[in-house]
Amino acid sequence: MFANFQNEILLAARLLLGGAFVFAGLRNIQNRAFLAQLMAGRGVPRAELALWLGIVVQIVAGALVISGILTALAAACLILFLIVATPMFHNFWDHQGPERAARINGFVGNVALTGGFLALMAQPL
Repeated sequence: MFANFQNEILLAARLLLGGAFVFAGLRNIQNRAFLAQLMAGRGVPRAELALWLGIVVQIVAGALVISGILTALAAACLILFLIVATPMFHNFWDHQGPERAARINGFVGNVALTGGFLALMAQPL
């Protein structure tokens, strides 16, 4: 049933996955002072530079995923980004109550995003 719409479904997947990261990267530009301070507090060396690197990865790789250009490479870059960022920003083990629940939700969401990127990587070029 869905085989007739494979290209359209794949386009929707790329728009949703890549678009989420372009949006997040742009939002992180607005929150860069807070995020850099948080990263520095977690022991990230040269936190502001690391933050800008992450923002560039989010926006550029997200745009590549959307466009279908170098999709597997862009998806791999975003998986690496998630591997680094998820324990840093969704550290549920350090929190209790509603804050813990919110962090668990973010952690699980990032695990699901990783699964989506793996699925994109499995698509034939």
